[in-house]
Amino acid sequence: MIMDATYLLNVPGVKKKILHGGCGQLPTFQDGSKITFHFQTLKDDFERTVIDDSRESGIPMEIIVGKMFKMEVWETLLTSMRIREVAEFWCDAVHTGMYALVSKGMRRIAEGKDPLEGQKHRCGMGNMFDYHSTGYEDLDELQRTPQPLIFIMELFKVDDPSAYKRDTWAMSKEEKLAAVPVLHSEGNRLVLHKKYREAAEKYQEAVICLRNLQAKEKPWEEDWLKLQNLMTPLMLNYCQCQLELGEYYEVLEHTTEILQKNHENAKAYFKRAKAHAAVWNEKEARNDFLQAAQLDPSMAAAAKKEMKILGERMRKKHVEDCKRYQGLFHHQPWLL
Repeated sequence: MIMDATYLLNVPGVKKKILHGGCGQLPTFQDGSKITFHFQTLKDDFERTVIDDSRESGIPMEIIVGKMFKMEVWETLLTSMRIREVAEFWCDAVHTGMYALVSKGMRRIAEGKDPLEGQKHRCGMGNMFDYHSTGYEDLDELQRTPQPLIFIMELFKVDDPSAYKRDTWAMSKEEKLAAVPVLHSEGNRLVLHKKYREAAEKYQEAVICLRNLQAKEKPWEEDWLKLQNLMTPLMLNYCQCQLELGEYYEVLEHTTEILQKNHENAKAYFKRAKAHAAVWNEKEARNDFLQAAQLDPSMAAAAKKEMKILGERMRKKHVEDCKRYQGLFHHQPWLL
């Protein structure tokens, strides 16, 4: 079904032409709905120069309604469409100023690169004036000279917020807080089945939820500290998984981070001691085991046992090193 009529969407500077009418009723769009679509971006010139085409990568685009996508006008365009509808939208320059940054991120993802690599920590408007940061000549031109653009879009599907697993960034504050105990419980269940890598991912996801919330609070004030207290046991569980997986230096990094915020956490000292012991840092391991036992006497027996095991490992290593060096010099008669 081809339609030539041009529609105004009650938004200044936007015109819509339906190329294929789609099917069914207009979908229900609500905050958190996930919209999946293909798009093509063209210049409003005689040649209708193609800037981007999502079909070239073969991966449809997705946005979440109500989550302040940088190209805010896209949400307006897409929520005017039916499933399988194809429409052409003309958008004035007032709506397209952020397109270069959006396109840069999408191109880097298609190239298998980090879309945020090298990005300066500025607000969107600040980035608009960083003219030479995109790495793409055509996008640099769009930044220097904002202009009307044409978007041809095909809407594939609209998922209800409850119908898909939402990424952390797409969750509200309430959803993030609700997700944390669920993820914690899932991680614990996986640990019981010795699935440490999968459990670590659950704990990490829960920590990310809390860190996203904590970033909006003033450091060391009551709400910030409450979130930190929720985060600490998750980080310790994550560290225990990493110990089981042999990722000792990662454990050293995260336990040290915990102790920088709370230098009286006995469990953090104990886990850091285990990591130090695993990488032959005998002095540091002993200091941490003793500190853990001092802070929590109930851990004293376990710390004493670990220090005994460490001592036996160090003695065995010393004997093996001596034998290795003796053998080395024995076979080098020319050495003085």
